[in-house]
Amino acid sequence: MPHVTLYRADGCFLCTQALEVVRDVQRQSAFTLEVVDIGGVEALEAVYRELLPVIEIDGVRAFTYVVSAEGLLERLERDGSPRTQGSAAGNM
Repeated sequence: MPHVTLYRADGCFLCTQALEVVRDVQRQSAFTLEVVDIGGVEALEAVYRELLPVIEIDGVRAFTYVVSAEGLLERLERDGSPRTQGSAAGNM
C-alpha cells in the first residue's frame, strides 16, 4: 500500500486545500497518510517552507503548491515518481 506524506504548516491556505484533496482521494484509493506540520522544526522549515504544501508518495516528492485529485490518483497507480516528459500542472 502506498504511503503519502503531506508537509504543511499552520495558516497555509494551500495546505488546507491539499489536505482536502488528499483525503477525498483516500476515499477512492487505499494509501496510508501521514500529515507532518513543519512549524517550529528548523530542519523541516529549511527544506519545505518555500514549497508548501509538499506531497510525497513513498518518499518521492510528487507535488508542491497544488495537487489535483486526478494527478494524485495517477501517481498512486504508479510508483509516485513524476512523468519524464510533459508533466501535468501541479506535478513536479
